[in-house]
Amino acid sequence: MRGLRMPEILTSMTPEQRLELETRLRRKIDWRLLPMIIIMYILNYIDRNNIAAAKLAGLPEDLNLDPNASEFQTAVSILFVGYLLMQIPSNIFLNKIGKPAIYLPACMMVWGVISAATAAVTNFGGLIAVRFFLGFVEAAYFPGCLYYLSYTRKELGLRTAFLYSGALISGAFSGLISAGITQNMNGTGGLGAWQWLFIIEGVITVGIAFVAFWILPNFPRTTSWLSKEEKALAVWRLEEDIGEDDWIDSEHQSLWTGARLAFADLKTWVLLVLLFGIVASGSVTNFFPAVVKTLGYSNVITLLLTCPPYVLTVITTLINAWHADRTGERYWHIMLPLAVAMAAFILAAATTSLAPRYVAMMLMVPGVYCAFVVALAWISNTLPRPPAKRAAALALINAVSNSSSIYASYMYEDRMAPRYIIAMSVNCGTIFLAMIAATVMRIMLVRLNKKLDQGIYVKGAINALPGAAAQHGFRFKV
Repeated sequence: MRGLRMPEILTSMTPEQRLELETRLRRKIDWRLLPMIIIMYILNYIDRNNIAAAKLAGLPEDLNLDPNASEFQTAVSILFVGYLLMQIPSNIFLNKIGKPAIYLPACMMVWGVISAATAAVTNFGGLIAVRFFLGFVEAAYFPGCLYYLSYTRKELGLRTAFLYSGALISGAFSGLISAGITQNMNGTGGLGAWQWLFIIEGVITVGIAFVAFWILPNFPRTTSWLSKEEKALAVWRLEEDIGEDDWIDSEHQSLWTGARLAFADLKTWVLLVLLFGIVASGSVTNFFPAVVKTLGYSNVITLLLTCPPYVLTVITTLINAWHADRTGERYWHIMLPLAVAMAAFILAAATTSLAPRYVAMMLMVPGVYCAFVVALAWISNTLPRPPAKRAAALALINAVSNSSSIYASYMYEDRMAPRYIIAMSVNCGTIFLAMIAATVMRIMLVRLNKKLDQGIYVKGAINALPGAAAQHGFRFKV
């Protein structure tokens, strides 16, 4: 037996009544959760990456940054040092308190203030300090959100895609906002365009964070605006899907047990290599305005040209994630987009012709992020419980994968334009690494599922009890 019992409050419901309640519950959570976390992530991504647009708006000149000493590249990369250091402690803390609706907006307010304060820096040292602390605080958001999404496995891919669409939409919005500010606000109030960029976007971030306090839900058991029936059903859906409850209370959340379980599971490390390869190749987005600038247009037109690739990415990412959820397949929904991204990087390095280069730019971003979003869902699908383990694994994988941004900034120096051969070659290499990791992951999961089919106990597959596995058991999604 699975040892799972439906809560008494739900047993009297007919299947039709339960379906109606489940539809209402899912819609209620989606409408409160998804729009707000998407908007928050748009601002998280903009505040982290607006330094790329600030470069075109005069920041290096006003701060007298030395191009020969790669000072601008260091300012970009230092953010990810702080970002890396805080990921695991932040997610373990969030897992312990179980109040993401308070913790995430509070962190957002702090990083909005820090981002706006970038406008006050006057030299390289000040810029380095602000960027480090910005990364330190922003680290809480993305892995926290991935952990926060308490949906069933078949629903998670599309919701993860909606979350990450915030980053992709920000790529389009950021270009439009930056173009408008660069064109119209340089010198206003005695401030440069790049200063207004940080001030305006920082103030908006703080304002949205304040609103988020009143809108975001917590975990199913700690969300005040769900009825007793809705709370019971929200918890039961997760138990049915996995065989174990999600977040219960702070007493059940060992700070270090989860980390130890995550580190001891080989699947964590294979997924880490997979995500590292994808994120490393996606580091081109940190310098996308500079890459697009090699087409030879003015700064404002360059910023506008950064928008279409992100619009295409939002569309293709949502379609790919929707299809991955609908079919339950993960491997090919990762491999095929990575093949497209690799072809785009090769094309970008191979030619200086205008049309092929912009085609490459249109394809490299969708290729990388279509694979990335499905890979993120694959982590939660493969390491679902206990929640403390999932929290630690998500934070570890996100932290290490983003460490690639520390070295990536030195591959996009102006002297390497227009083809950025080293960067594009390294990106192809990291994509190939991701493809190998995805293949290894698939082989591992297929073997584990065969054991489950035979009723053999598999550690980490929560429903894998002899005799019950074939009928009711958890299966890894491949």
